[in-house]
Amino acid sequence: MAHEINLNRLAVFTALVRAGSFTAAAEQLGMTKAMVSQHVARLEQELGVTLLVRSTRRMSLTEAGATFHADCVRILADAEAAIERVGEGHDMPRGTLRLTTSLDYGIAVVAPKLASFMRLYPAVQVDLVLSDHISDVIAERFDLAIRGGWLRDSTLRATRLGGFRQLLVASPAYLAEQGTPRRPEDLAAHRSIAMSALPAPLRWTFTAQGGTRRTVRMRQTAQANSAAAVRCLVLAGAGVAVLPDYLVEEDIRAGHLVALLAQYRLPEGGIHAVYPGRKAPAKVRAFIDHLQGKTP
Repeated sequence: MAHEINLNRLAVFTALVRAGSFTAAAEQLGMTKAMVSQHVARLEQELGVTLLVRSTRRMSLTEAGATFHADCVRILADAEAAIERVGEGHDMPRGTLRLTTSLDYGIAVVAPKLASFMRLYPAVQVDLVLSDHISDVIAERFDLAIRGGWLRDSTLRATRLGGFRQLLVASPAYLAEQGTPRRPEDLAAHRSIAMSALPAPLRWTFTAQGGTRRTVRMRQTAQANSAAAVRCLVLAGAGVAVLPDYLVEEDIRAGHLVALLAQYRLPEGGIHAVYPGRKAPAKVRAFIDHLQGKTP
């Protein structure tokens, strides 16, 4: 029977009982007295029971009507609370923020940002998954993914958070032993640590200040599927490598690594937040703003 009931009539019925008369209910609901009466009559017909006993001066609930009225009040209150909770989820950050990003960017950038974000929004819990493979955001039920590099075609929404430079680096100990490359062509004689997750980890195009481009193929000594692992190998003097600036800038300032061929530029990559759905919930919007430095 439930699929045959017009649930809007429950609200009319409870409003009528609360108001105490058809006239007062009609005023509160903004409809005619005849329309209120029609809704209640149709509800009784759909239920197959009498809810109200009417006379010229008063109306009263039947036993079935009183029981049904109590149930209607509870149902409508639950519905109102559910709508309010959904609205809160869109207006105020709360609940679990499940997100994924790469191992190196997650450790260097996202985890510290999450720590300050959780202090700002204590009603948000975090589930951070670090992986260097491209996760299926929808199938794996992620609210958000932070991706570096160049976005593939996707039905996901994307917000650009910023970009990063790629730097050719080596340790001082390696350079003392093998010499410092002065031109891109010199790299053919050097040991290279490749980031295997890249589509062409050994082929790099260097652009001079005047716009002249030189493409070289480096000689691989080792490879790793994690930029963090490549960094460790380079720090240990195993060879030269191309790594994102956010991962090696501190090492360069500390003198642990040296940026090579600074007169040339390598292709820059972007950092994007990607998420499903037409409108992101408040927890996702708030964290994207936090990553962009827009948090009040």
